[in-house]
Amino acid sequence: MKIISSAFENNAKIPAKYTCDGENINPPLSFLDISANAKSLVLIMDDPDAPSGTWVHWMVFNIDPKIDEVSENSLPKGGIEGMTSFGKNSYGGPCPPSGVHRYFFKLYALDAILNLTTPDKATLEKEMQGHVVDKAELISLYSGA
Repeated sequence: MKIISSAFENNAKIPAKYTCDGENINPPLSFLDISANAKSLVLIMDDPDAPSGTWVHWMVFNIDPKIDEVSENSLPKGGIEGMTSFGKNSYGGPCPPSGVHRYFFKLYALDAILNLTTPDKATLEKEMQGHVVDKAELISLYSGA
């Protein structure tokens, strides 16, 4: 399984358009080689370099496994957004206070559909345990305008 973006390469700078310095919208993403056993997909975008600990920028779960792309500024079909570190259930782009931060777009294929409403990351990850059949990640970098 793979996750890629037409807006940036893995381990390369994410364009400002997708950050708090720009339009603050999600970048386009493509999902490749999804497991035939997948009943749902989960997408988590977080920043492990945040001063206060890992900062969650976006969480979407129960994405239809037939989905192979997410357009910019859109929610994947069937997806439900979880609570981010911004206290919102929507995308919040990179906005580092200083230095270069890494932003991980993590895609999980699950053998289940999760019965959750707007979980935080800890709750989502707990519910995912024992159901992950595959995982992929894409890393972007950003240091601010």
